[in-house]
Amino acid sequence: MNWKEIFPQFEPGLVELIEKEAVQRTFLAGEIIMRTGQYIKSTALVLEGRVKIYRENPDGGEFLMYYLGPGQACAVTMICAIQSQQSEIMAKAEEDTEVLMIPIQLMDDMMNKYKSWYQFVIMTYRNRFDELLAVIDNVAFRNMDERLEFYLKRHADASGKKLIETSHQQIADDLNSSREVISRLLKKMEQRNLLKLHRNMIELL
Repeated sequence: MNWKEIFPQFEPGLVELIEKEAVQRTFLAGEIIMRTGQYIKSTALVLEGRVKIYRENPDGGEFLMYYLGPGQACAVTMICAIQSQQSEIMAKAEEDTEVLMIPIQLMDDMMNKYKSWYQFVIMTYRNRFDELLAVIDNVAFRNMDERLEFYLKRHADASGKKLIETSHQQIADDLNSSREVISRLLKKMEQRNLLKLHRNMIELL
């Protein structure tokens, strides 16, 4: 699909600028798109696939923040790009992913000249803020079994599929838990007919 069909709200002048300056890149499933501490050189618009945005602790543990799909961009990279700061998040392709990389030196001009870009950035901030509030509420006010249900629902919503390809260890890493706890809770959910467990796959019912 042509990227202009994914972002139909962009005005002609902005489309012309992006076509001239942006670079389209492909990241394979599992490939790191951005690391903590890396200086941001561009803002990425997702054209195809899915990107996982997460925090990583010094021990290598992960904390899932949110997913990005086609038509979306990472608010954190926009902020870092505008202020020339280092990234404080990790970004990884969950599946083969196409992104459009826009150089950061264009950000100020795009915000000032193109209303459609300004509105897109504000909408991106708002959507990611709402998602992060949901994550905070989930961590602060829910038990692990409720957090697991919330996690699986977000995963399914992000991919648009009821079949989730992941391991119990990966879920444990994302939820900062242990594989044993996650496996036990998933088994309970299967007994309640909420899901069906397969090898490295979970089918939501």
